[in-house]
Amino acid sequence: MTDRKPCKVCNFTRQKSYGVVVPSLDELKIKGSEFLGLSPGEPVTVVLEDDGTIVEDQSYFLCLPLNTKFMLLHKKEKWSPVRRVDGGTAWMARDSLLLDADTVDTAIAAEPWLDLAQQLKQDLASIILMSEADLQTLVDAPCLELASALGFQEKKAEDLQETLQRVLDRREEERQSKELLQLYLKAAEKEDGQQEDPRQPTQEGAGDVEVDAMDVDSASGFMSRTLMVLKGKTSPETRLSTEDLQMVVTRGVEAMEQVLGWDRMRTSALLQACEAELTGRLQQVQAVQSIRSNTQLDSSRQSS
Repeated sequence: MTDRKPCKVCNFTRQKSYGVVVPSLDELKIKGSEFLGLSPGEPVTVVLEDDGTIVEDQSYFLCLPLNTKFMLLHKKEKWSPVRRVDGGTAWMARDSLLLDADTVDTAIAAEPWLDLAQQLKQDLASIILMSEADLQTLVDAPCLELASALGFQEKKAEDLQETLQRVLDRREEERQSKELLQLYLKAAEKEDGQQEDPRQPTQEGAGDVEVDAMDVDSASGFMSRTLMVLKGKTSPETRLSTEDLQMVVTRGVEAMEQVLGWDRMRTSALLQACEAELTGRLQQVQAVQSIRSNTQLDSSRQSS
């Protein structure tokens, strides 16, 4: 029976490292893949961690010293040296399980999503402040590599990317709603201009949207533009701020009937839509806060 050989295995980011005892190169691939979370049966390439030499021969594998460190690569992953910092002394910490962003190898550091992943690792709530381009970059990042950079399981990284995609979809819906609102305002301005004396200001303030947005209707307490949005035909609740939604819901059906001049059924439908939109936004905030709390809890557990 072949003697069992103690070795070390790591993934291509060097963020995961494990010790194994195996009798052969094939067994190293099987056990190493299992420890590193790679799919069973998926082809991997074994290289020396320090210089990237490909190890394919069993005899060569047996000739290597005990506790040699190997790197397992799969799909399009490539070996690259550890990036040196602090005058070339960073190599002393390369065997650590958790590496700082500055010690991640050059190939990964060049990936545009890595800096964004580091932001998320520190605070998942930073998603809210990211641009659509940044969100798309994270969505397009390789899931397994993103999971490794965040310290997540692959399933958790998949869920995160799905959440980011939903954020992108929502922003696109909001943009389309805004465009529809602008078209509505232009149409309303044109219609009012045909029906009324051009020298008289319009009731809805369609002459100058930016100015009217600052005018508050003394009878209703709402800004003129808010009233125009409420009277819009296409999902006005999606175009209101959270503060305006709260104000509409708080006023109630009877008060909003007088403000809008509508019947009870139509006003009630609008308030229900506003309340549902407000609830959805509050749930999003709570979800982000929950994610942040869980992340901080996980970080405290890892540090302890």
